[in-house]
Amino acid sequence: MEDSLKLSIEQKLQQRLSPLQVKFGKMLEMNGPEVEDEVQRALDDNPALEAVDSAMESQDEPFTETAAEIQDADYRDEEEIPFYQPGSNRGESRDNPIEVMTADTSATLYDVLSEQLAGYDLSDRRKLIARYIIGNLDDNGYMTRSVASMGYDIEEHTGEYVSADEVRSVLDIVRSFEPAGIAAVDLRDCLLLQLHRKKKTVAVLTATEIITHYFDYFSRKHYDRLAAALGISDVELKDAIALITSLNPKPAAALAGDVADDRTRHIVPDFTVEVEEGVITLTLVNNIPELQIERSFSETEARVDKDNAAALFIKQKRDEATEFIKVIRMRQETLYNVMRAIVGIQKEFFMNGDDETMIHPMILKDIAKITGYDLSVISRATAGKYVATSYGIYPLKHFFNERPKDDDDASTHEIVGVLKEIIASEDKRKPLSDEALTSQIASRGYDIARRTVAKYREKLGIPVARLRKEI
Repeated sequence: MEDSLKLSIEQKLQQRLSPLQVKFGKMLEMNGPEVEDEVQRALDDNPALEAVDSAMESQDEPFTETAAEIQDADYRDEEEIPFYQPGSNRGESRDNPIEVMTADTSATLYDVLSEQLAGYDLSDRRKLIARYIIGNLDDNGYMTRSVASMGYDIEEHTGEYVSADEVRSVLDIVRSFEPAGIAAVDLRDCLLLQLHRKKKTVAVLTATEIITHYFDYFSRKHYDRLAAALGISDVELKDAIALITSLNPKPAAALAGDVADDRTRHIVPDFTVEVEEGVITLTLVNNIPELQIERSFSETEARVDKDNAAALFIKQKRDEATEFIKVIRMRQETLYNVMRAIVGIQKEFFMNGDDETMIHPMILKDIAKITGYDLSVISRATAGKYVATSYGIYPLKHFFNERPKDDDDASTHEIVGVLKEIIASEDKRKPLSDEALTSQIASRGYDIARRTVAKYREKLGIPVARLRKEI
């Protein structure tokens, strides 16, 4: 068969996002601090964009700079100003007092253990090995490397042979540091390290026996088998189990956090909802200044026609600034409208306080019907956003919950609350199975399937009945 060329015409309908829509989508996903950083970056990069406040302050303002201030302007920052200059913060001046800075005294796990190491009379070689061991602990205080591998690494860096026995002897010293359980190889080892430091009471000896020889029974909560294997009463077993559960499975977790991370572990709410005399007030919280086109870029179009390069630059920057201002306004308007719809649906919750049973069933489609926005827009507008109320801060996703059944008015939060209440009041010696939990929930008027109960239980982080068993 001979090959032939064929020319055909075909119509296709495609939907493409404009560059403006793409920028709007990215901006909508950002939280408040991220948008503030983006606005500041745009103000720094685009000379055609300015904040209204700074523009108003510069208009018709008399020249009031002193000679000293003009001289200080020659320096890039205050650190470069000589101490003898009046504007310097490095010299004592009545007009410019020295600001006392508070040093950050937060200690890391490495700092705490190194400080304890300094109190031991060890050779430089053994201290080097100890510091290497400390550096190989994870955030919870567990060893991440074997003794042999650490010996090889030390030899690789120092060129001196280090035996596994030498590393192991120094490791025993580190394992005696505080907090108890540090430098353990696994959970079992960590618990034993803590038990070995306690006074040898009956409960301690029993607990040590359980962790050493019957850890599998303990982890699976086979208490009947434990009591039979140890030949002890339920009271003695209960005391030993209580002692084990009081131990710290992550001995270094409170120390290992990075200081810089701790400073950023806070939530900045994007909205505030206040209720006063039955009236709900919704506020969009942000520190974004009002933006506008810089005056010289908006008025110089006519007089730069002679210079095409300059005209092109001015037009490009002005268009970018105009588009950026539009995207910011679209974001603010969209966020406010979405949150106003959420408040409208969950009005009872915001009016009456922290009671999750008052949260009504609500999905993205419910907000879409009110606002007219696409589901993807609502999803971006609520992702990573928080609202501050007089009784706490909540993520916006907290207010979205499906109905267990299409014809049911009960919310997920309401059923989860009932589930938590039933589990909290169950007999811990004979915890309720998922089937029994389903029956209990049904007796309170909520008709849901067993698999739904299991899903809610797992979402709450509650284990199965066997693992909830207590003595």
